[in-house]
Amino acid sequence: MAAATAPATRMTPGRRRSRVPVSQVFVYLVAITAVAISIIPVLYVWLSGFRSTPDLNADPAGWPSPWIVTNYVKVLTSPRFWGSLMSSTIVGLGTTLGVVVLGVMAAFVIARYNFGGRQFLYSLFAAGLMFPLTVASLPLNILVRNLHLHGSFLGVILPQIAFALPTTIIILVPFLRAIPDELEEAAAIDGASRIGFFWRIMLPLSMPGLVTVGVLAFIGSWNAYLLPLLVMAAGGMPQELWTLPLGATQFATQYSADTGGVLAYTALAMVPALLFFLAAEKRIVGGLTGAVKG
Repeated sequence: MAAATAPATRMTPGRRRSRVPVSQVFVYLVAITAVAISIIPVLYVWLSGFRSTPDLNADPAGWPSPWIVTNYVKVLTSPRFWGSLMSSTIVGLGTTLGVVVLGVMAAFVIARYNFGGRQFLYSLFAAGLMFPLTVASLPLNILVRNLHLHGSFLGVILPQIAFALPTTIIILVPFLRAIPDELEEAAAIDGASRIGFFWRIMLPLSMPGLVTVGVLAFIGSWNAYLLPLLVMAAGGMPQELWTLPLGATQFATQYSADTGGVLAYTALAMVPALLFFLAAEKRIVGGLTGAVKG
């Protein structure tokens, strides 16, 4: 009897191990749902770019039948598209550079220096997250005009840097605080100044955080619409130099819109930002992990 019951006793733990916890099933379900919500709209835009406007108006959720490449060819052969691509690249890189340089210097002071009002300064940057661009659109437009930056790239870059700095400071300060003080003390013993410690040790160690805030700033600038509309379109800049979100309006007229052309334009405008994001994906995860631990 003992020999007969032994196999049944051994099988019981195995059966219990094979069960998937309900919590894990819920996590996978939420993850799959989030991925679907993120990917399906992108796929819809790409596939709809292969359809004609009458076909889209007749059946918006249909499949391309027949497949046409006219929309993509029209966008790729349009000088306005390449001009808008150049403008978005200039504005995006300028904003990213300004955000990273100013953000890491301000975060370094807040994270590593002890002075009166440091916590208040950090709280002031945190409060900037609750100040949307739409609220400041009118006074910002007046300020840019008074500074004679209307209709220029700087008129877009400088305000975007200002509005991206709060997020940058919130991410970088905990990240820089997490770097051990022993490293700074060892660098001081070796004769390194605070600036030397910043350049030689702090910057290399904080590279994941810098990449994170840089990518966030670049994508935010790449997708910006309201600020370029106020500064570029209202400022009299030629349409050939509008950024990509504004450039999509060239496919609309007073009475109709080329929906297929707009979707093809949007799909191609996604490519540089997606490539930039995918290239820095691992760095972004590391930067956010360091910020959370800090």
